Amino acid sequence: MTDNTPVAPWYRQPWFWFLTIFPIAAIFSGITILTVGTILSPSMVTDDYSREGRGINMAIARDQKALDLGLKGGLTIEARSAHLTLETKDGAADYPYLILNLYHPTMSELDRTIQFRKLAAGEYAGNLVESMGGRWYYDLQGPDNDWRVKGEFWIPSSNKIALKATSPTRG
Repeated sequence: MTDNTPVAPWYRQPWFWFLTIFPIAAIFSGITILTVGTILSPSMVTDDYSREGRGINMAIARDQKALDLGLKGGLTIEARSAHLTLETKDGAADYPYLILNLYHPTMSELDRTIQFRKLAAGEYAGNLVESMGGRWYYDLQGPDNDWRVKGEFWIPSSNKIALKATSPTRG
């Protein structure tokens, strides 16, 4: 090789690209991860563990009170109307109104709340904004929010949906 041999410019040298491709890729992936990490909020992380714990204890107490009251009933949903019967261990439930929260398992924008008005002792009626179908989690509570009955059901159901207070340790 002589001094007169032409040398290719730096951007045409294969060793240059072989040695720089990995650091360049690391820089770009680091910038991408940093950008995504700062834009998206960590929605599953909480800073106030004691408040979360108190909330869980309150939910357990509400479930236990429903169990102590011996709450059980039946729910019928037809098109855009709902009919609820509710009994305690002492007889028919006598609340001025009841609230039923319906939670869709995967899409929170489909969650619904139905307020039941009292028709007679232990008999309640409510209206839905639109017809519903599929699997739902429910949370039935009284006007003072001191008890709750929770569970899950499928709509449409050919039978009356059974609602019953369960042990708070049973998730």
